[in-house]
Amino acid sequence: WSLPNAERYALQYADGRQTYITESNRRDIKNGSILRLTTSPDQEAERLYIGIQSKNVDVKTDSLKKLASLSQDVTFAQEFISRNGLKQIYSIVEEGNDAGEMLAHTLKAFTELMEHDFVSWENLSTVFIKKIVSYVNMNAVDASIQQLSLSILENMVPTSHLLFEVVKKEVTLDRLLTHLQVTNAQLQLKAMALLIALLLSATEAERRDMMDYLREKNIRQFIHKNIIHSSEPLGDEMAHYLYVLQSVSLNLCEHRMKMSMDPYSQEQRDLLQSLRQTAFESESDVPAGTFSTERRRSLCAKEFRKLGFVNNSNPAEDLRRAPPGLLALDNMVYFSRNTPNAYSRFILENSSREDKHECPFARSSIQLTLILCEILHIGEPCSETAQAFYPMFFGQDHFFEELFCICIQLVNKTWKEMRATQEDFDKVMQVVREQITRTLSLKPTSLELFKTRVNALNYSEILKLRQTERLHQEETLAVPVLALREKLKPELLELIRQQRLLHLCEGTLFRKISSRRRQDKLWYCRLSPNHKVLHYGDVEEGVQSPPIESLSEKIPVADMKMLLVGKECPHTKEKSSGKQNKDVLELAFSIVHDVEEYCLNFIAPTRYEFCLWTDGLNVLLGREMTSERTQTDLDVLLSMELKLRLLDLENISIPDDPPPIPKPPSNLNFCYDFSHAEQ
Repeated sequence: WSLPNAERYALQYADGRQTYITESNRRDIKNGSILRLTTSPDQEAERLYIGIQSKNVDVKTDSLKKLASLSQDVTFAQEFISRNGLKQIYSIVEEGNDAGEMLAHTLKAFTELMEHDFVSWENLSTVFIKKIVSYVNMNAVDASIQQLSLSILENMVPTSHLLFEVVKKEVTLDRLLTHLQVTNAQLQLKAMALLIALLLSATEAERRDMMDYLREKNIRQFIHKNIIHSSEPLGDEMAHYLYVLQSVSLNLCEHRMKMSMDPYSQEQRDLLQSLRQTAFESESDVPAGTFSTERRRSLCAKEFRKLGFVNNSNPAEDLRRAPPGLLALDNMVYFSRNTPNAYSRFILENSSREDKHECPFARSSIQLTLILCEILHIGEPCSETAQAFYPMFFGQDHFFEELFCICIQLVNKTWKEMRATQEDFDKVMQVVREQITRTLSLKPTSLELFKTRVNALNYSEILKLRQTERLHQEETLAVPVLALREKLKPELLELIRQQRLLHLCEGTLFRKISSRRRQDKLWYCRLSPNHKVLHYGDVEEGVQSPPIESLSEKIPVADMKMLLVGKECPHTKEKSSGKQNKDVLELAFSIVHDVEEYCLNFIAPTRYEFCLWTDGLNVLLGREMTSERTQTDLDVLLSMELKLRLLDLENISIPDDPPPIPKPPSNLNFCYDFSHAEQ
């Protein structure tokens, strides 16, 4: 347009995030994108830099509001930071003269500018940090300012141990618990986010102390009652934080799980002896002088054998295997002290059985502890995206030990139902593992409910379930049925393709995850009803299904070149940390479009969404659907279709070969000749 001083102007998207067009992103402009002519980022940065120093309150507020909005753009952020703009923001906060809306815009702008990682969090002054902390610690502060302050501290904590120490010292756990108890869900969420960030950045000893303190303050009961069972549905973000809290809490057992028993430790030997004394109290109450040392040793060995130790002369040997290490001993002692009647019944009941039919308590406890550690993922690092927590975990103190007490009694019950002998030990433990995992998958809300359900799922029920699953497999293995399966496959695969495309048309909410932390930012992607264009754009928290017109960005399906998954994706390669989080890799996929450098990167919220999206995109690209979900869906549909087709053949065995076709008759005179129809 031959404008004078062209460098003072720039193009900017009119919709969505209103990003500036630069040399690096100009190729991303899609047909149909609406652009507007505006002042260039450096001019705008200069104007706002002066505006936020204005003595006029209205000018200053408007400048800060515009700054909070524009700071999301990386080009503008670079220009503003290069003018030492952050220093002005620091001074506004440090002077503390402004409050309310002006302060909220200042903190929002600061958060957005720091998001670009141009400036290290360690450069922040002590005065600034203390001011942010004061907004969290004061009562008479606007909730939006407290939310932003909590969010800033949450970002700060993982960056350095020094900042972690400052925040931990200044923001007490009591204060965070106060914020957790408010009715404002967003404030509650940010307080939980900071609590989790502190727990993850702490050393093992600090984490243990923090968890002990939280236990004293009954945080579990509060979460169980007011967050899990509140009238509001639980959001993804909060579900993730509850999963992390559960994981951190259970991982406190890791230390004992990895520690072998030391036969020279008096404390550990006393724990072991207490098991014997609790079980055989009356027999052990004989005065020391009554038996010789040799006789006493043989009596102890006999009692340890009754307790189910393999090495009865030196039971410490059984506990040398780590995992489960000393955790198994802790569980056995907890069971004997907290449920002494059930413990005595277990031991005495098995002492009176024949040798080969007795259920070995100690051996079962050691193996059961190992099974529980594997099921509950004890000792494994927290996932960045998982949300699978057990509601009953928050309803019970000493959750792991209480769960063990229920399950060890289940072992004895299943042992009797299976009429097992010592040779069947592994089979029994396999059934017990299945009983526990099947019951946990039902997500019981309390341990009482878990106990009821797991006991109802007895050995005969497990056999029935296994039998049903086996029959499903067997009936579909006959040769004619296999041929019918192959014939039905194309039709059912087409049905799955249609379902995948319909799911893409409905769209999905995705999260943005940076290398630093789990992000709150959301974006939505959906396929147009004619399957020609992918629409996407940023959305606010709480928006479930935005209309297609509100999504400003788009990619024509014709421009899509290929689909990348897992380690091939550019956004998983960007993360420099060697220990790339496994579950993010499992959920990552990218669409390469136009020229190969341009990718749209996704991290699916769940494995289910990952499968549906990768399948749908493969269908659009004219390729085979490759996810495990396709196979599962196909098996389910084939199974249903086959059952419907074979309904009339119930209880009739299907021969492998078709019956022979009879020979044609010697003459065909029985056929009616229509040519001589009656007139």
